[in-house]
Amino acid sequence: MEKTEERELFITRVFDAPRELVFRVWTQPKHVMSWWGPKGFTMTSWTIDLRLGGAWRGCIRSPDGLDYWAQGEYREIVPPERLVFTFAWDDAHNQPTNQMLVTIGFADYGGKTKFTFRQTPFERVEDRDGHVEGWSQSFDRLATHLAEL
Repeated sequence: MEKTEERELFITRVFDAPRELVFRVWTQPKHVMSWWGPKGFTMTSWTIDLRLGGAWRGCIRSPDGLDYWAQGEYREIVPPERLVFTFAWDDAHNQPTNQMLVTIGFADYGGKTKFTFRQTPFERVEDRDGHVEGWSQSFDRLATHLAEL
C-alpha cells in the first residue's frame, strides 16, 4: 500500500474571477453542467442539495457514449470560502465505490480567486494520476466558463 500522501491529489490554480463567482459555479447546477468533466465529456445530469449532509449526484458522458456516475455528501459549506464533500464513483449497481474527501478553498487574490483542491485517499497512485488529468481538464473548462460569464 502506498503512503497516504502518495494517494492524495492537490491542485492549486488562480481563476480570473472573484471568489464569490467561482464558489457559485461550483454550487449551482446550471453552471456545473457547463464545465464539469474532462475535455470532450458532457455532464448529462447533476442534482445537488447544498446543505450540511445534503447529497450531490452527477453523470458525465464520455465522447464514446459511456456514462460515469458519481455521488457524495456535503460535509462543510462556508460561502464563499470553502467546500468539503465526499466523492465516490458508482459501481454497476449505483453503489459508491472508494469514498474520498474533497476539500476546496476559495481565497481572494486581488480580485481573482486562488483555488486549492485536495482529494484523498485514492486506493492507488494510478487512480490519483487519472484524476490529475481529469480534474485539470475540468478546471480548464471552468476557467473558460468563468471568462464567458
